[in-house]
Amino acid sequence: MTAVAQALAGLKVLEFGGYAAGPHIGKVLANFGASTIHMESRERPDGFRIQYPPFKDNRHGYNRSGCFAFFNDSKYSVTVDLKKPAGVALARRMAQWCDLIVENMRAGVCELTGVPDGPPMLLYGPYIDYIASLLGTSAALAGVIRSRRTGRGALIDLSQYECGLVFMGAALQDFFASGRVPTRCGNDDPLAVPHGAFPCRDQEWLALSCWSDADFAALAQAIGDETLAVDARFASAAARRANIEALEGVISAWTAQHSAEAAAVALQAAGVAAYPVVSMAGLYADPQLRARRQFRVRRHAEMGDHAYCYPGFDLADAPGDIVGPAPCVGADNDFVFRDLIGLTEAEYDSYRQQGVFD
Repeated sequence: MTAVAQALAGLKVLEFGGYAAGPHIGKVLANFGASTIHMESRERPDGFRIQYPPFKDNRHGYNRSGCFAFFNDSKYSVTVDLKKPAGVALARRMAQWCDLIVENMRAGVCELTGVPDGPPMLLYGPYIDYIASLLGTSAALAGVIRSRRTGRGALIDLSQYECGLVFMGAALQDFFASGRVPTRCGNDDPLAVPHGAFPCRDQEWLALSCWSDADFAALAQAIGDETLAVDARFASAAARRANIEALEGVISAWTAQHSAEAAAVALQAAGVAAYPVVSMAGLYADPQLRARRQFRVRRHAEMGDHAYCYPGFDLADAPGDIVGPAPCVGADNDFVFRDLIGLTEAEYDSYRQQGVFD
């Protein structure tokens, strides 16, 4: 538990979602104090429990999935067999108890990623799920506020496909205005040049971006060759783009002499947008993320210590937290059904004998 009252304390959430988008909504709400109940069954558990690595010690198991844990900390887990009439009846009773029900659909795919003349590049992980889930969290809270003010509920129909279009605003507007069909362009940007990732020492990489001639002049000074800014090949964005291979060769020759961190520090000091390309290990050591306590370790009942990812925002007066590890499947049946839902001992035993909790 947290030391201060949380913003969503008292909010009751029932979650039928699986995989990423739905559970991520429930996780964010739980991080800020909501009581989120993740419902599944032992016969058909959340797909992340059994289908997606990594698994603790590379051994599959309902309670050994790092991917499931990542999206489901701070929640309760119950098992209800919805194939049984009694299970449906219990779910309906839970729906009467809660303030908010979350269930999710599948994600879409994207066509603008990859290099020119190559195939579309698959996005790593459930990218659209995150966009939809954070927009969905806002919509869900708006529905809760409306319900508390008016006493009226709301059905929120949230499309992951359409939420993903939010991140394609510029391309959509360009097509609407000009009829041009956007194409794949690798790391190139229509305005910024140079704009990409450059190799450094020890197989590291540095990402940098120049959005104006002034930015490029600062870059030229930082890498020790101020003449680049007045070189006819690089004096304007159009010239730099026309001679991009030569320019990237010059930049790469400089970055190759430095570590990504040292190169980033030098360029940032000159006012150039630059940052090391961070590895997975580097994320846990990143000073910005450490200062923000982005990763918080909690002890999981079966996997041991596990780092959980905090939402990318917080509230100054009512900060959230990773209030607990991801739950083992059905671990909270007794507490949820007896203490939260209020089943009598006779009711609980009847459901158990009918196999509802299997």
